[in-house]
Amino acid sequence: MSLYLTLLILSIIFPLVLSFDRKVAFYRHWPALFPSLVVTGALFIIFDIYFARQGIWGFNPRYHSGIVIADLPLEEWLFFIVIPYASIFIHYVIIAYFPKAFFSDRTSIIITVVLISVLILGVIVNLQEAYTLVYFSAMIIVLSVAVLANSDLLKKFYITFLVILIPFSIINGILTGSFIADEVVWYNRREITGLRIFTIPVEDFTYGFSLILINLLLMNYFRKLFNKNPDN
Repeated sequence: MSLYLTLLILSIIFPLVLSFDRKVAFYRHWPALFPSLVVTGALFIIFDIYFARQGIWGFNPRYHSGIVIADLPLEEWLFFIVIPYASIFIHYVIIAYFPKAFFSDRTSIIITVVLISVLILGVIVNLQEAYTLVYFSAMIIVLSVAVLANSDLLKKFYITFLVILIPFSIINGILTGSFIADEVVWYNRREITGLRIFTIPVEDFTYGFSLILINLLLMNYFRKLFNKNPDN
């Protein structure tokens, strides 16, 4: 079994089993979650394929199954189901067990303004770096939509994302070369800022933030579509 696939299995096994925990009852979110995973995954995969074909990033065959679809290993396709599922599970666990864990409106607005300002500056400074440009811009757009669509979601998500960052950083750290001889995922140095936290490009944090938040926003949309009450 490949290292990449092993990481995905380890990421999903406990959230999947614990989805039936009585307090969280995560399985109740599945009708809104699964279409969200499909739509969001499709959007990100389009950019993944483009970046792979342009040599902006790629995957070390030493660490994946060798099954490649549209220039992406099978594991990368599964990534957009497994990692959002596990991350959103954590989000709802924290909400269920710590219902008062959220920022005030004022604090949430300040954080959002600071993040958008920093990201806009990052885009201006790094207009030539495609990977940076796309995922900094994506986070700006997603934050803006979240403010307009549901400010309560951001108040909670800023807290839950800090917790999500722990397993996210471990998995992404390994994928980008921590604790192993080489990288599972490599990046063209001319297409990123070069700023890394341990081995993780700073862009991957905006990537992960946007990936999860888009899913949560879409889940609220699908709940409304299915005539169910929105739930952050």
